[in-house]
Amino acid sequence: MDAQGRGRADNIDPADQWVLNPDTGEYELRLTPSAPQSAAPQAAVPGPRRPSAPTRTAPSGTPEVPGQRRRRGEPEPPPGRRSRRQPVQKKSKAKKALLWTGGSMAFVLVAVSAAGYLYIKHLNDNITSVSDDGASTGGFSKDKAINLLIIGTDKRTGKGNEGYGDTGSVGHADTNILLHISKDRSNATALSIPRDLIVDVPDCPTEQSDGTTKVIAGTQNVRFNTSLGQDGRTPSCTVRTVTELTGIQPDNFMVADFNAVKTLTDAVGGVEVCLGKNIDDKQSHLKLSKGTHTISGETALAFVRTRHSVGFGGDLSRIQLQQQFLSALMRKLSSDSTLTSPTKLLKLAEVGTKALTVDSQLDSIGKLKDLGLELGKLNPKNLTFTTIPVLDNPAEKVKATVVLNESKAPAVFQAIKDDVSFTKVKKKQTQAGKDAAAARLEGSRSAASAVRVRILNGGAPPGSAQETLSWLQNDEGVLKSENAGNAPAELARTTLEYAPDQADQARELASLMGLSGSAMKPGKSVVNSQGLPAITLTLGKDFQGAGVSLTTPTKAPDVDSKTTADKVTCAK
Repeated sequence: MDAQGRGRADNIDPADQWVLNPDTGEYELRLTPSAPQSAAPQAAVPGPRRPSAPTRTAPSGTPEVPGQRRRRGEPEPPPGRRSRRQPVQKKSKAKKALLWTGGSMAFVLVAVSAAGYLYIKHLNDNITSVSDDGASTGGFSKDKAINLLIIGTDKRTGKGNEGYGDTGSVGHADTNILLHISKDRSNATALSIPRDLIVDVPDCPTEQSDGTTKVIAGTQNVRFNTSLGQDGRTPSCTVRTVTELTGIQPDNFMVADFNAVKTLTDAVGGVEVCLGKNIDDKQSHLKLSKGTHTISGETALAFVRTRHSVGFGGDLSRIQLQQQFLSALMRKLSSDSTLTSPTKLLKLAEVGTKALTVDSQLDSIGKLKDLGLELGKLNPKNLTFTTIPVLDNPAEKVKATVVLNESKAPAVFQAIKDDVSFTKVKKKQTQAGKDAAAARLEGSRSAASAVRVRILNGGAPPGSAQETLSWLQNDEGVLKSENAGNAPAELARTTLEYAPDQADQARELASLMGLSGSAMKPGKSVVNSQGLPAITLTLGKDFQGAGVSLTTPTKAPDVDSKTTADKVTCAK
């Protein structure tokens, strides 16, 4: 190497350029200084030496090269020998290897971060979203129960959707599941809504492609599946129809077409399903023998479309197949074979963002990730699949549609609204806590005329305190009652606070109101407007009207059929 090359940055080991910054804990690239440097020392060559300055003698008598300094802790050179001046102190092989690894790691991390950003941007570009038109709650919250509407369409247009039945179909709400995830994430209920259920579709304000809003007129006594696609209706109209039908307003929605079933099952390597008999369905093209099979792609699509060869050959029988399929898909998604496979996870991210259409509140990979994390807290054994209770339509001679079972369906809707699990889930409350709550209802009760109560509105609809006051005085004989206005803070559930010597009054009022023992709060009495001691009734957000029981059921109502996601059931 000639003199002109000495001291340049390309003479320094790359590992020496990466230095650990003790303040940040990260490796940083330290390039050579740009300021002028002193001339590099000449290498030793045969011939007389030309000292640049008078030499000085070290205490040991060893001549020392001018300007050369030993580093602290560096050993003295052997007597009679001159140490050579080095541009950079040579490091041990172990230390150099460590720095080289650290430098390479830093470079890789920077590269991956840049690639990660580009990949996330790519995934965001994959996502298709449509306006929720104000039909949803505005999006799920991490500290509340989640209601997610999943819509499977029979869309026959677009890549991967050709060749299935009604060519050119715009896509109706063919498969519909209202997924309720409990507030504590301990359980979930997947409620199937039959496509042939007769409902009223409400008026639907809908955003148009030019940004304007058009109200699509509602229709009465029509199939549920017409809430999407018919007359230009979008998924937000299906959301409104679900809200009107069940009283449960979805937080978000997702829409999947035929192609989504094929690509998602391919991405996870197939899902395992079971048949209780041989099936050869000419219409869905499903041909499988009795027993267990791992299906994906076209076979998976044929499986969820099959109805003529199972059960009674109708849509309700197909719903059971779809529930079995979704259970199998969830088991596969939560299995180690998927979660520990980077290849599968990346493929899932790719096909998932392409396959699904989401509402405008879920239009980024970050929001989908947050929702996925909430769903990931579920244990498959506590995810219950069931169907809205229905009856054959009595108006039809040839049964093709169904109607709501008015004696059973309202209880199912209420259980979901009350966040009641359809599976047995161990709650954090101890048995002692349950016994203590139940004991508050036991004992003597005073006469209604002896109950002295102040009523506060703590989150109920406006006017609820006055409504309750009128009902208690006029219908129940609780004459010593008064409207005390609004509570200092809102409550999720109605409470009744009382002093120990007022327990008999509290039990009577709890009986009239339909309050559970957990709603009763032993505490202290307050003074009413007459200066007399009174108990305090605070109406919470669970208040549904005067005379409506406030006892939250602890057990879900019986349904005709249900299964949990951890079980493999064989379709017949």
